[in-house]
Amino acid sequence: MTHRIALGVSYNGSPYHGWQSQSCGNTVQDKLEAALAKFATQPINILCAGRTDSGVHGLMQVVHFDTPVQRTPASWVRGTNAFLPSPIAVQWAQPVPPAFHARASATARRYAYVVLQSPVRPSVDAGRVGWVFHPLDGEAMRAAAALLLGEHDFSSFRAAACQALSPIKTMHRIDITRRGPDNADHPEPGQGWSPCYWRFEFEANAFLHHMIRNIMGCLLAIGQGTQSVDWLREVLAARSRKVAAPTFSPDGLYFQGPVYDAQWGLPTRTAAYDWLP
Repeated sequence: MTHRIALGVSYNGSPYHGWQSQSCGNTVQDKLEAALAKFATQPINILCAGRTDSGVHGLMQVVHFDTPVQRTPASWVRGTNAFLPSPIAVQWAQPVPPAFHARASATARRYAYVVLQSPVRPSVDAGRVGWVFHPLDGEAMRAAAALLLGEHDFSSFRAAACQALSPIKTMHRIDITRRGPDNADHPEPGQGWSPCYWRFEFEANAFLHHMIRNIMGCLLAIGQGTQSVDWLREVLAARSRKVAAPTFSPDGLYFQGPVYDAQWGLPTRTAAYDWLP
């Protein structure tokens, strides 16, 4: 008799070539499947809620797998973590019904992007934040982000290698907040400005390949004043990747995890959520 188990997994994506298994073996999926196989003493194949690219981090990736091995949820967590490298950790484990599917059961997905606004490049947070060295206009970025809410054809923000069947997605929410001194947003003429962090949160039914990093490139261009808010309207309408800003760095991008119906009874957040600025 097989059992279906769901896991919540967090990881620092910097050392790995993305989520999806590759021949090199240096992906998050490869490391997790190897650890599970050692703990269960048999091969285990996992399916995830959403693949992440090289350098992208995960706060609560959700996977599921079927196995005849019987272990308590705590054993799946502690036993698997004993074989995982330090940048990857299982946060929770839970038995789920056979009808549950990590990807297909998700009703939405959430990402966060953290940007350091500073004249000086990141140091202790290198690889964990994006970086801009010009002050950002929060009001302009929020006005532009509002244009992306709802159902749209997001072809202008789609990578050439994207395998999604349709570019039409529904953006439920974009929140932009700042943590830092008051003069970081609109510095007074002739005065300096202080470094701060910006946090961009996105929630949609699904995302295209590089969609958030391409949106970030556009929002930051608007925030720095090199493009207008109306320019983003034109980019969206063009449905062409050629008219949008360059793809922004993966360093500050975090997969916050999928959203599931309450019927599955799965955790909705982990402690890693509160670590971000």
